[in-house]
Amino acid sequence: MTDTTTTTTNTAIAPTARPWLDRSLTTDERVQLLLDEMTIEEKAGLFFHTMIAIGDLDEENPVFGMPSARELVAGKHITHFNLLGAAPTGREIAAWHNELQRLAASTRLGIPVTLSTDPRHSFSENPGASILAGPFSQWPETLGLAATRDPALVERFADIARREYTAVGLRVALHPQVDLATEPRWARQTATFGEDADLAGILGAAYIRGFQGPTFGRGSVSTMTKHFPGGGPQKDGEDPHFPYGREQVYPGGQFELHLKPFEDALAAGTRQMMPYYGMPVGTDYEEVGFGFNRSVITGLLRERFGFDGLVCTDWGLISDAEIFGQPFPARAWGVEHLSPRERMRKVLDAGADQFGGEDCAELLLALVAEGSVSEERLDASARRILREKFELGLFDDPFVDEDAADAVVGAPEFRAAGEEAQRASITVLTNDGILPFRRGLRLYVEGIDAAVAAAYGEVVDSPGDADLAIVRLQAPFEQRETMFENFFHAGSLEFPVEVIDHVERISAVVPTVVDVLADRPAILEPVTVRATAVTVNWGASGDALLDVLSGASPSRGRLPFDLPRSMAAIEASRPDVPFDTADPLFRFGHGLVL
Repeated sequence: MTDTTTTTTNTAIAPTARPWLDRSLTTDERVQLLLDEMTIEEKAGLFFHTMIAIGDLDEENPVFGMPSARELVAGKHITHFNLLGAAPTGREIAAWHNELQRLAASTRLGIPVTLSTDPRHSFSENPGASILAGPFSQWPETLGLAATRDPALVERFADIARREYTAVGLRVALHPQVDLATEPRWARQTATFGEDADLAGILGAAYIRGFQGPTFGRGSVSTMTKHFPGGGPQKDGEDPHFPYGREQVYPGGQFELHLKPFEDALAAGTRQMMPYYGMPVGTDYEEVGFGFNRSVITGLLRERFGFDGLVCTDWGLISDAEIFGQPFPARAWGVEHLSPRERMRKVLDAGADQFGGEDCAELLLALVAEGSVSEERLDASARRILREKFELGLFDDPFVDEDAADAVVGAPEFRAAGEEAQRASITVLTNDGILPFRRGLRLYVEGIDAAVAAAYGEVVDSPGDADLAIVRLQAPFEQRETMFENFFHAGSLEFPVEVIDHVERISAVVPTVVDVLADRPAILEPVTVRATAVTVNWGASGDALLDVLSGASPSRGRLPFDLPRSMAAIEASRPDVPFDTADPLFRFGHGLVL
């Protein structure tokens, strides 16, 4: 066992004196050799998977006032980072990644950095959940992939994303999200595969296969499937990033149903799991957040399902923070009364390996020093964490080819595949015969760039001068008090009166197509009775939409969830039960062919 009084020096062990770099050894042998050399401080650093952004390694991290990369890597021995924010080019990400790896290589043991990311191939921008595509190929949101009903397309997406990620050094996907979208108001469902457990399992498995590849290794991206044991059944649809959304409820007794997509993910070989923030209420499980929940992490995931991969908590369970100038409490639901040190011990007792979004290694070191956490417990998780680094090939060659990065990231064939997926996901709900429209008509458009629309017809400035109007809307949501809250679209799904009145004024003078970005299942009946045709999308360019509306591309999308008829039906439904809103306007699977 390592002497707990050993202190880390700044003197790096020469590569020739690092026997764990010998590729002829088994992974377990390499892990043990490295573990035997590590100090307590170096082991503790493995447990923290915090945020980082591209910038000078010696300056304060531009994300949420975090310490500099040098302080985190060389000072706190942290080597797992969630890369936030977009970058102009693949080469820029690759060059910064290589600089970060050189910093890691200069430390005593030269443990390489593992970079992870939230989804970054779609149309969303949420600093707590997703990143705009930027230089990467752009695809529909996961709900849109589900609307295609095509496992081969999903696996193709994930394979392309894998190649783009690995080109710049991103080796862990903080996704897929296989939660079931059984609560229509829930803010996070845009990144799910919808409401049906079978479909979510099939497509989630395809996603994992594409990211991890046929053989897990140097060309793979490790998938961190979330949010175990299913994050969909949120009370009132509120999100557990926030105190008012901390409860998950199961009035329909469907806890087991929400496990099914995770079983499929495990069968597909997912390497990592993330428990959710929420705390189960009214079940046989402890009423604490899932990241603190031994009955869920150890009882369900480890023992029942036999999972020996890496478990990383969702972000920010231990420490309070400040986001966009506002105080943001730790998501310590059910254990708010515990100190940060006590919360950390409870997470470890639950069976998790890493603390997402944290860098407070000093708390873990204090727990070891006082005897609350044994070095054997540290070693159990450290083995899983190091095993992943070795099997990803990071110890053998952590660097990427900066010159090749731009040729891979956003490659023309990858962009074309993403655009085709956008078209395939667009779903036609109603059509009074106006679609497909004939090119060359006079078009009035809202939400579509006029230069794009001009390729399909003569763009006019007034509905009264048009032959056809095309209006794009966003599914409604309620404004909340802080900027960060408003990234999570929640609350009522009814369009404001002024939006409906606007659609009515346009449709009164010209046949009108309304297209809705359905990140949540909006109440569309007031739109369908006014518009000549209604479509929904989950991330699609103006070109992609107009190709479908004009018949240049076939309409193939089908709803990945029910579209409720009213808020009253939503409020009366059970959050854990799929397809539970009375008399939905459109059923799961609905989609017209033009």
